[in-house]
Amino acid sequence: QVQLVESGGGLVQAGGSLRLSCVASGRTFHNYAMGWFRQDLGKEREFVAVISWSGSNTLYADSVKGRFTVSRDNAKNTVSLQMNSLKPEDTAVYYCAGSLSFRDAITERPYMYWGQGTQVSVSS
Repeated sequence: QVQLVESGGGLVQAGGSLRLSCVASGRTFHNYAMGWFRQDLGKEREFVAVISWSGSNTLYADSVKGRFTVSRDNAKNTVSLQMNSLKPEDTAVYYCAGSLSFRDAITERPYMYWGQGTQVSVSS
């Protein structure tokens, strides 16, 4: 069992930065690919980024590529999402999630564990 807790959300002006963190409980964190998803009001949850268990592979949604960076520290059971050059359209609740497989990791299908989410609001 893995429990995930996100933090670091908040209100920021367009062009600003935020760093989200997700801390996992459980000793098997290093076995999981860790993804970030987001969901704005009235919209479906969408993929943002994912990092493999070793950190050697990452994938990003086209909408955030070049602005967001996902990283992880397995010694601290933490995965982070550095978000730069934020835009109003980045406003959403951001969720971290854990998957035993990197395959299909841009979809929700392989993810077994989800955090409760943290709100990110970007003002214009």
